[in-house]
Amino acid sequence: MRAKDYLGRAGEERAASYLEGAGFRLLARNWRCTLGEIDIVASQRSVLAVVEVKTRRSELFGHPFEALTDAKRRRLWRLASHWAHVYPHTVRGRTLTVQAIALTGPDPRNALLEHLEDVR
Repeated sequence: MRAKDYLGRAGEERAASYLEGAGFRLLARNWRCTLGEIDIVASQRSVLAVVEVKTRRSELFGHPFEALTDAKRRRLWRLASHWAHVYPHTVRGRTLTVQAIALTGPDPRNALLEHLEDVR
């Protein structure tokens, strides 16, 4: 496995653990469809969250949230809408949100974690 792939996978593991600790129930990880991939789908009370995880060793090339370009945000919302279409029972009575988690540091296990709860 390439170092970049390991870093991304370790970041997603940390993000999933964080979400569970915050009271979210994980519904899917690395869900793929013809439109792309959702890193994590999770629910918490009245929220259904499609979560993008960005992991970086440093901010040398910018903050991880800077990778959430307008095009990426639109694609995440299209993916969230597609999930809702495929799994309507998971959305009933819930607000659909797109969220992002940034991990910055050489080791994702103890990197700085930031949670952006509303990606528009």
